[in-house]
Amino acid sequence: MYQLTFSFEEFLAEYWQKKPTVIRGGFNDFVDPISPDELAGLAMEEEVDSRYIAKHGDEWDVHHGPLTFDKVPENNWSFVVQAANHWHEGAARLVTPFRQLPNWLFDDLMISYSTPGGGVGPHIDQYDVFIIQGSGKRHWRVGPKSDDYEEKCRHPALRQIEDFEPIIDETLEPGDILYIPPGFPHDGYAIETSMSFSVGFRSPKKQELLSSFADFVIANEIGDSHYHNPDLPARENSGAILDTEYRALEGMMRSLLDEPERLKQWMGEIIKRLGGLRAFYYPEQPHILYINGERFELPPECGHTAGYLCDEEQITRELLGKQLDHPAFMALLTQLINLGYWYPVE
Repeated sequence: MYQLTFSFEEFLAEYWQKKPTVIRGGFNDFVDPISPDELAGLAMEEEVDSRYIAKHGDEWDVHHGPLTFDKVPENNWSFVVQAANHWHEGAARLVTPFRQLPNWLFDDLMISYSTPGGGVGPHIDQYDVFIIQGSGKRHWRVGPKSDDYEEKCRHPALRQIEDFEPIIDETLEPGDILYIPPGFPHDGYAIETSMSFSVGFRSPKKQELLSSFADFVIANEIGDSHYHNPDLPARENSGAILDTEYRALEGMMRSLLDEPERLKQWMGEIIKRLGGLRAFYYPEQPHILYINGERFELPPECGHTAGYLCDEEQITRELLGKQLDHPAFMALLTQLINLGYWYPVE
């Protein structure tokens, strides 16, 4: 079991979405949860999202998976596997210590294998990431947040930027953690053959929320009513939109957002991802679950069970207790197992 050596509460107060930092020995006696051969095996699979990146002088080479490793150079290359937590149980355990953060913000675990000199060049990400150094050593540089960085197209598959002056310039060793908030430029390369494990957290953009809510409104045939104004006044300027008319249209828009229960249903249904399982509930409605974008409602007396399903990575007979005797819960659990969302531990 992986355990963090620092206070997560203090980290959140001082660093979360504020400034990058290096946490030395964030994990004691860190051991890679997956071997390079196992990771390469995943990268060779059709359904796994993987990428090969190599640098030859000033030229960059990028290939998307499934990958082969027949003719790779000796140095200056790396490959990454996205969402490795979906495909490898041991790797998934590395995410557990970070579950002190909301699961609805969690994106995935990306694993990188790099030969000396391997990296992806300077770039900026718009998500929070904890980069855990596994075996080997890797040098990292992180710059200040700014809107002035210019993109440099060294390869169409890489969104790199021009170089920057670092505020962090450190070499990470096994168990060290580099935390980078959104918008801070960074660049890392392997000093020796190494593994890196990136636990990423994404947050939605305003335009994504608006677009998603519009889709939800249309799909559920909400607000299917026209603007009416029986007190419409005559006017000399037919091109004018009177303030009362503007406010009436604004009110129509706002009324769609003025129903908390509808918004909770929308949020529970849209917070999902491809290729993985997400389960959520609202503490004030613990009998209603949102699992991979679907809404499941249990009788109120089964409310505690919703918390077990959404909060725990494993559920046991002892944990569920008398809920196993409730027909509605057993029907739901059977449905979830048949869908492949939950499965018996070997």
